[in-house]
Amino acid sequence: MKPKRTILCVDNNEQQLSIRKVMLQTRGYRVVACTGSHEALEVFRKGGIDLVLADLLMPGLDGAKLIEEIKALSPQTPAILLSAKVKTYDHDTRADIFLPKGMYAPVELLERIRMLMVRKRGPKRTTARAPHSGSHPTAA
Repeated sequence: MKPKRTILCVDNNEQQLSIRKVMLQTRGYRVVACTGSHEALEVFRKGGIDLVLADLLMPGLDGAKLIEEIKALSPQTPAILLSAKVKTYDHDTRADIFLPKGMYAPVELLERIRMLMVRKRGPKRTTARAPHSGSHPTAA
């Protein structure tokens, strides 16, 4: 069985966070839920996060700034920015995807997450070959 991928979900709306957490867990993801950006940043710094899903409008550090901080620490970590209030986000953001809440089906969010995870992991087939020299590459 393949290991579960871990998604860091950040939203100050606990009801939205809970709904998203259940949806992702039922699809086989491990979910770390945070109601604030500073808490989320601490969790991210501990490692083990495969993707970040953050709400744009939060008190203190907003979702765009949170993603900017995360990308500074780990540029390859995929990030999705969500917003209920903003239908289009025209500011510069380091998020890989911006989705307006309520304007997409849950299946679309799940597909975007799957695609970002595949892109992060890279193609599976080409790395499955055995090394010719008998030496093993070291893990990064």
